[in-house]
Amino acid sequence: MNQNDYILVLFYSRSGGTEQLAKTIAQGIESQGLEARLRTVPAISANCEASEADIPASGAQYCSLEDLKNCSGLALGSPTRFGNMAAPMKYFIDQTSALWLNGNLINKPACVFSSSASMHGGQESTLLTMMLPLMHHGMVIAGLPYSESALTHSQSGGTPYGVSHVSGGETRQLSADENTLAKAQGKRLAELAKALTGVNND
Repeated sequence: MNQNDYILVLFYSRSGGTEQLAKTIAQGIESQGLEARLRTVPAISANCEASEADIPASGAQYCSLEDLKNCSGLALGSPTRFGNMAAPMKYFIDQTSALWLNGNLINKPACVFSSSASMHGGQESTLLTMMLPLMHHGMVIAGLPYSESALTHSQSGGTPYGVSHVSGGETRQLSADENTLAKAQGKRLAELAKALTGVNND
């Protein structure tokens, strides 16, 4: 396995719901023999004097542009904030112009995932708007097909645009359907990375 044989699972999480999805998607990726590289982004503040340490005290490391540049695929996750991705994730994405100019992400597969406190808290609009910068980068967007039967009977998260989680405003565990769909999304992303980039197909 060479140094680029990994899928980047990039997420921002405050209460833990999006992080749960990230870790479960990673399981699906690794079931296909690829490394899932979990990364997060630092919080941002309206106070210009506030800053984060270079290395977080716990959890996933902060993502670098090199992590993104060299990945074979991307799973991008954020909690919903008024129907859109959280500001820290948007801030990170806004720093990727150099990768866009060089076409570093063209034809790599990507998927999106999100969590919200309520069933109708803006999950789908968050997922759709998260796709937009990835399309500008030329990435190939992978949703969740309805061959995943959990999509048709889930009473919590789901969506064909990407897996989601309803947290109920607390650190609620993934439902059985959310867990199944998150693993399926990771598995599909890894399969597409193998087909589109030739990763792990030596």
